[in-house]
Amino acid sequence: MRIISGKYKGKRLSAPKKLPVRPTTDMAKEGLFNILNNRYYLDDVKVMDLFAGTGNISFEFGSRGSKEIIAVDRFSGCAQFISKTAKELDFPIVAIKSDVFHFLERTKEQANIIFADPPYNFDTDQFLKIVDLVFENNLLLDEGLLIIEHAAQTDLSQHPSFSEQRKYGGSVFSFFEMGVSE
Repeated sequence: MRIISGKYKGKRLSAPKKLPVRPTTDMAKEGLFNILNNRYYLDDVKVMDLFAGTGNISFEFGSRGSKEIIAVDRFSGCAQFISKTAKELDFPIVAIKSDVFHFLERTKEQANIIFADPPYNFDTDQFLKIVDLVFENNLLLDEGLLIIEHAAQTDLSQHPSFSEQRKYGGSVFSFFEMGVSE
């Protein structure tokens, strides 16, 4: 895994081999951050990274100067790796070991950007439950954006808050915003 831009541009991070993860590819990550750089000053955003895995996306936000990052994953090895690496790199990342659905039901935290990279084998209802929980619990700040990474065969465009999608190889980012269906 490699940080592609910011303070630690080019830095390689080695996650433990036994973690049950599928990190976002560099090509997809670069495309995503090009989009985000055109919408936000990343040093001004609060971020939630759901199904954080190795922390790949959290570390990218940290390297680009984001001041508040919450990384959530249900596997203790993932949360421990993220915490340890964030401390070493002095990134403002709080790693939380929790089931993402339980976290979204309970948290009062809000963010400008919520990124979710659940397992690609989720069924459509599981992906849409993430979207519903984020919007029902008012977890996005004004002008906020929810991004879900998923496989190309998954279609989330029927959700009323869906705004667009971008494809990068076998990965797709679906974007959701408040007020899209109005």
